[in-house]
Amino acid sequence: MSKALFIVDVQNDFTEGGALGVEGGDAVAERISRFLAEHAEEYSMIVASRDWHDGDNDNGGHFASGEPDFIDTWPVHCVGGTEGAEYDPAFDSSTVTHHVKKGQGRPAYSLFEGTTDEGESVHELLERHGVVEVDIVGIATDYCVRASALDAVEHGRHVRVFTDLVAAVAPGSGEAALAELAHAGAELGESGV
Repeated sequence: MSKALFIVDVQNDFTEGGALGVEGGDAVAERISRFLAEHAEEYSMIVASRDWHDGDNDNGGHFASGEPDFIDTWPVHCVGGTEGAEYDPAFDSSTVTHHVKKGQGRPAYSLFEGTTDEGESVHELLERHGVVEVDIVGIATDYCVRASALDAVEHGRHVRVFTDLVAAVAPGSGEAALAELAHAGAELGESGV
């Protein structure tokens, strides 16, 4: 029985000062690093995702041409190769076994929509490593963490979301996302760090 940790989008553009900075993002990055220092060996694989959008197009309507609605359209963020797309400096990615990029010309929220640089999908990684349990942390609770956790449940994995290692765009939508995840069968818990 194999277990994976998903670290969703702990990137400069999603933490304080970024294009779509989430309050508490830097603190989550620091806590994830502390958690990894204590628990990385418990996982057969650690997958970290990054939004990695094209800089020369609207990424399938993901980047707003005018005023973003912050539901389906967004300000320019996480353009591949820019500082905004890099991991937050407080996140120590040295124990990450697989780096996944998502977006790349189209809207993408779930970590399952990404691929490794070798072109392997997350589903293929989980199958190859025999992963049955997935713990999920990262940013933002109400968007990419939510989508990634729902997909992991849909792919038949036992999913646990560490509520102290996530940060939401807004408190209300973050709480609603966690309630939705619990209803879908995900376990909600705390990391203890």
